[in-house]
Amino acid sequence: MASASLISDTEPWKDLKEHVNEINKTHLRDLLNDVERSQSMMVENDGIILDYSRQRARLDTIDKLFKLAEAAQLRQKIDRMYNGEHINSTENRSVLHIALRAPRDKIFYSDGKNVVPDVWNVLDKIKDFSERVRNGSWVGATGKALKDVVAIGIGGSFLGPLFVHTALQTDPEAAECAKGRQLQFLANVDPVDVARNIKGLNPETTLVVVVSKTFTTAETMLNARTMREWISSALGPQAVAKHMVAVSTNLVLVEKFGIDPANAFAFWDWVGGRYSVCSAVGVLPLSLQYGFPTVEKFLNGASNIDTHFHSTPFEKNLPVLLGLLSVWNATFLGYPARAILPYSQSLEKFAPHIQQVSMESNGKGVSIDGIPLPFETGEIDFGEPGTNGQHSFYQLIHQGRVIPCDFIGAIRSQQPVYLKGEVVSNHDELMSNFFAQPDALAYGKTPEQLLLENVAAHLIPHKTFSGNRPSLSLLLPSLNAYNIGQLLAIYEHRIAVEGFIWGINSFDQWGVELGKVLASQVRKQLHVSRTKGEPVQGFNVSTTTLLTKYLEAEPGIPFDTTVLPKV
Repeated sequence: MASASLISDTEPWKDLKEHVNEINKTHLRDLLNDVERSQSMMVENDGIILDYSRQRARLDTIDKLFKLAEAAQLRQKIDRMYNGEHINSTENRSVLHIALRAPRDKIFYSDGKNVVPDVWNVLDKIKDFSERVRNGSWVGATGKALKDVVAIGIGGSFLGPLFVHTALQTDPEAAECAKGRQLQFLANVDPVDVARNIKGLNPETTLVVVVSKTFTTAETMLNARTMREWISSALGPQAVAKHMVAVSTNLVLVEKFGIDPANAFAFWDWVGGRYSVCSAVGVLPLSLQYGFPTVEKFLNGASNIDTHFHSTPFEKNLPVLLGLLSVWNATFLGYPARAILPYSQSLEKFAPHIQQVSMESNGKGVSIDGIPLPFETGEIDFGEPGTNGQHSFYQLIHQGRVIPCDFIGAIRSQQPVYLKGEVVSNHDELMSNFFAQPDALAYGKTPEQLLLENVAAHLIPHKTFSGNRPSLSLLLPSLNAYNIGQLLAIYEHRIAVEGFIWGINSFDQWGVELGKVLASQVRKQLHVSRTKGEPVQGFNVSTTTLLTKYLEAEPGIPFDTTVLPKV
């Protein structure tokens, strides 16, 4: 296919490249003085307010970005996704995570079939099973209630559910539903992660959820076999069927593992791992912890944004605006990173989840047609809850590299605290920083201002803040299950918009494969070296040296018997 298929060959792209020169002559101090501009850059949907007035953009910048969206056929690409077309072309799949949270009467087609009834069959099964576990009608092998859940999965089977679980833990309604129960996630194949997960757990009261679509994921299945041994050694092999369930489509391997196929919960090829939190991957463990009604509210929040994304004009469309601004910052202004800064401790696992969704989706070097791109895609995502981040990396954000920031706050705290005699409540203290930091980044502080404050001359260069550092603010009404679902879907669709504009496939992840292949070669070498004493061979000198050094050390465990963590 000719290079004309690249978005960078279009006139709107070239226009924006030239427009950067004009923007470089402006400063956010002046842009924010334009009241009409600032008011035009505030959008509200269902109680969520987006303020992007602190972006390095004028109103005509936004118009040019809309023209770029038109050139990229953004509307048509969104429609193709919602119509179930195989927009994941390298894997020949639909992309329909939106169907996972659709109402029962909604219709989403994949390969000519409405998939929503299948989704609700699994949701109904999860509701029934989770209620039986929670009310004690499903018990463990010794008759005790299963109050502790360990979910085994990695990547999208772990980060998304962990984010939602962490966010719900301190929501009063969700916390009430979770009383007497605990949910843990086992992801890392490092045995330390196993040791931490089983510390304090009783096999008699533990239910293990193994999440693997194919039931072949190396790290997940080794952890699953380890937990199976932990249960079997305490309760006998027959206990596995009562203490382990699966989220998988490979019923043959599920049964071979020792799990009753009736206790396997399905998901589909049109669900990408990093978009799977709304499938059984997340819904099952979260329903076991909080009850299905709470999780259904989360799904409803995501569904609300799905509808908003598909039906709202781009000028008022939260994910579209966010996606276009990300393209503007990353590709045109040349800012390669993005800081996700939630002013809520309950969102502490949000940035790690979005880090995977974003960087695995958009970290691509070729177009969807396989053409090498003459521009960079994707962003380096990182973040930490405020105000912790302020005492960690904000120094660099204020006076070092320019990093566009997403400030996320909530009007109401999940756990309000006020001490009599204090000037403000604890949440007001937190939110004072939420409102102040974007202005500090935008306005900065000039040498002239410092002179007026009688700052010593030799300190003025050190205390000067250049400002003109872009950010945006998302203000949510609260952080209940519904709002958490909304926030997730906003970012999922924002990331899709970026990929649609760049003309890449945001729904495959071939970049994770090569390391796995090489690791399998190392695994074989470790096996023959440990069991037969064979020397390391077939690797470069660096890897050979390190592997040999690693094997020289006494492993500390025998290789002819089972050893479990001692915690």
